[in-house]
Amino acid sequence: MASRVSLVRGEERRQNILAALDAIAADVEPLLQVDAILVKPNLVCADNPLAVTHVDAVRAVLDWLRQRTDVPILVADGTALSSTWEAFQRNGYQTLPKEYRAVRLVDLNTDEPVTLSAFDWRLRPRPLEASRIAVQSRLRISLAIPKTHDVVLVTLGLKNMIMGSLISRLASTDHHAGTPRASWTGQIIHAAERMYLALPAVIRNSPFIAQMKELFFGNVGRSSKAAVHQGFPVIHLNLFTLAKHLYPHLTVLDGFEAMEGNGPSDGEAVPWRIALASTDWLAADVTAARLMGFALEEVGYLWYCAQAGYGAWRESDVTLVGNVSPEQVYRRFKRHALGDVQNRWHSPAVQRQVELSLAMLR
Repeated sequence: MASRVSLVRGEERRQNILAALDAIAADVEPLLQVDAILVKPNLVCADNPLAVTHVDAVRAVLDWLRQRTDVPILVADGTALSSTWEAFQRNGYQTLPKEYRAVRLVDLNTDEPVTLSAFDWRLRPRPLEASRIAVQSRLRISLAIPKTHDVVLVTLGLKNMIMGSLISRLASTDHHAGTPRASWTGQIIHAAERMYLALPAVIRNSPFIAQMKELFFGNVGRSSKAAVHQGFPVIHLNLFTLAKHLYPHLTVLDGFEAMEGNGPSDGEAVPWRIALASTDWLAADVTAARLMGFALEEVGYLWYCAQAGYGAWRESDVTLVGNVSPEQVYRRFKRHALGDVQNRWHSPAVQRQVELSLAMLR
């Protein structure tokens, strides 16, 4: 049976998401027989609202859920370098527990860890820490923004869930005072990032510098989010490897205002006015990527997941429901300045590792 992906266009963000969920309600409602729900927005940074899941998108999901279940809902994320609580506060999330019963904000960076295995740049096993709440959740909802990306071309539902669930110890916050406290390693990485961004674009976006930046940030400090970054080929392998532990049970993509160009934090706004939703995360991500002008074969981690049979990816195996056709909303997104460098994710050694993993799955 084909997987269903809802595709809705309208002039109101909240209503778009509600309509997208209503269109696949028969798929979602059986998933609600759980004792708690995790809603994972995208809080990639604290200081750029365009890069962050809008609080009204969260409200739409909470509205829809509260019409159907009374179980506790955790709105949870873990930022990469800044403070998660600062991101909650700056983007209006702090009022959600007052607006909705049994809703709690959670910083996944402070959760009890579960050890998962990934790979370093030499394809040796590398342990990573992930949030126990996220790994053990029986209903993970990824509420993401369709964005271009500086490393993996495009970030959607799966990457949002995985990266936010991995634990970073580079910054913490006093929950009561709301004061961020960066570790000394975090301060070094912040300084290195500022130096990198100060480089002329022609140097910053060169293949050598881009690869060195990936390896530096992936191997400094106590951050499993950073440790996923082991060069362009291996990050796709790591996302594929982690997918079986942290895939979303429900993906909601808020494309009311998407991002193109130098995402995931510094790109340009795309007034797309759409929302997508599906209980097949791969079908949702591949559909959104195609609507953004990215073929599945260009996005390594999605391609590996398709080879593993993690969901529907052929257009003939996906049924679109909603109020608009793909042709009406298709737009070729401007790629990141590193787009040509990112295309170097193909690696015979990584492909052999993927084939070993696929053999084990069979």
